[in-house]
Amino acid sequence: MSVATGPTLSLEVLLIESHGGPVCGVDEAGRGPWAGPVSAGAVILNPDDLPDGINDSKALSHARREQLEIEIKARAICWAVGFASVEEIDTLNILQATGLAMHRAVSGLATVPSAALVDGNYQFKLPCPIRTVVRGDSLSLSIAAASILAKTARDRLMVELDAQYPGYGFAGHKGYHATSHVAALKALGPCAAHRQTWAPIRALLEI
Repeated sequence: MSVATGPTLSLEVLLIESHGGPVCGVDEAGRGPWAGPVSAGAVILNPDDLPDGINDSKALSHARREQLEIEIKARAICWAVGFASVEEIDTLNILQATGLAMHRAVSGLATVPSAALVDGNYQFKLPCPIRTVVRGDSLSLSIAAASILAKTARDRLMVELDAQYPGYGFAGHKGYHATSHVAALKALGPCAAHRQTWAPIRALLEI
């Protein structure tokens, strides 16, 4: 007996059966960085036209993510990406800002989903019923597709922020903790793209 590996549409099928309509996958990117927004993707895949190789975005190379992004956008029933800004993260906190980005993504879908599969275990308030799935990006193709769109969209925005705020290396580390990022912060201080409420940034602001 063969054992399936990688994400499948099994959870989507179960949710479609119980809710009677299309199901979207939802995932975020950028909850942990010191700088930049948090993003969320929402995708309703076409089960009859699935791109090969959809997987958790973290398990894919940069080039493969970008290729799959093109294929997902071209072949999915619909897709959308939402952001929550640095200012919203600092005002609301990262958890609530993540929920806001997810809400924006789901609300942006051209087809209204009957339910959503959401990566993780937090019950975000979205425009439709949700089912949370721990490690969902490795189990659900829809969540994995959403993770790819969230990641590629955010990475592209961080490259833009790198041009806007040179010297921090945003294009490379994407705002995450890195030796080069720490060195740049010590040399330049935080910029407007940094999350002012993050402990490492707040410590620098208090010096």
